[in-house]
Amino acid sequence: MTPRRSGASQVPSKSPSKSESTTDSPALAAAKVAAEAALGKKAEEVMILDVRGLTSYADYFVLATGTSDRQVKAIADAIEEDLKKAGHRSLGVEGYERGHWVLIDFGDVVAHVFYEETRNLYDIEGLWAEAPRIFVE
Repeated sequence: MTPRRSGASQVPSKSPSKSESTTDSPALAAAKVAAEAALGKKAEEVMILDVRGLTSYADYFVLATGTSDRQVKAIADAIEEDLKKAGHRSLGVEGYERGHWVLIDFGDVVAHVFYEETRNLYDIEGLWAEAPRIFVE
């Protein structure tokens, strides 16, 4: 795994709100399912960005990196399958054919699965630098 750019902002994960302190919100629970699915396919640099209050179209972004286009597709498939089992249907999928950046929209959760160079190029973490991070291992 290559190191991330040194200019990328590292924001600590936000402490849970009062409503999330004992149980996860449905959106956060779905984001965690997506992150675990990505890890199950050996994704790298898996994290959840808390974009509540920063955008109106989602509460969480799940970011994951694959080392080949085949792995990117396998990660995307696993996320979609595991969230479907958990009762969430995707509203749309973009970029699957190429396998460089697959975006899967679940409404409150948007999963971004990147090929490594593509993730570095678009720098979603930098664009959403003010979003608290939840690192997943």
